[in-house]
Amino acid sequence: MTKIKLCGLSRLCDIEAANELKPEYVGFVFASKSRRYVSYERAAELKSRLSPEIRTVGVFVREDLHVVAALLQNGVIDIAQLHGDEGDEYIAQLKRLTDKPIIKAFRIQTADDWNAAQQSTADYILLDSGAGTGTVFDWNLVRQIRRPYFLAGGLAFDNVADAVKALHPFAVDVSSGIETDGRKDRIKMAAFVAAVRKEDGV
Repeated sequence: MTKIKLCGLSRLCDIEAANELKPEYVGFVFASKSRRYVSYERAAELKSRLSPEIRTVGVFVREDLHVVAALLQNGVIDIAQLHGDEGDEYIAQLKRLTDKPIIKAFRIQTADDWNAAQQSTADYILLDSGAGTGTVFDWNLVRQIRRPYFLAGGLAFDNVADAVKALHPFAVDVSSGIETDGRKDRIKMAAFVAAVRKEDGV
């Protein structure tokens, strides 16, 4: 079954919607330049209201290793997602500090990009069109990837079923595709989850 990550949650009502919809993951964005940014304290508060079966992913851009490790160790997040230029050495150092899973994001524009993603030492890779651009990349570029990945980039309720059918990703990741006027939209969240579950025959 395709796993679902609803990313960029920042309000209690977003958490309430997630508790009803039961995605496998929700994401908190800790990149200060993002309009979806939440503080570590706010994320901890939101996590405390989240159903325990839903795992939390922290999205970071070139954050200090010890900060990421501390958030993983104290349970604010269950998984770290690296969205900057963090390489295998950064990942190796982070793994020495914590045994929690790591997702490394890759921007896919050419065949060379997917090849780099394929070789990553992270536990999971995330394939995206850019840094939260909300646009779809050419899915043909990643058909040869032979490891589990999170598919992101321009997904919404009206195209995610096509993505699942064409690529069979480990997980699909959505943020802007479940928003209206920059805020998470409960109706769009529900439609996205329903589209994935229907394609999976659930």
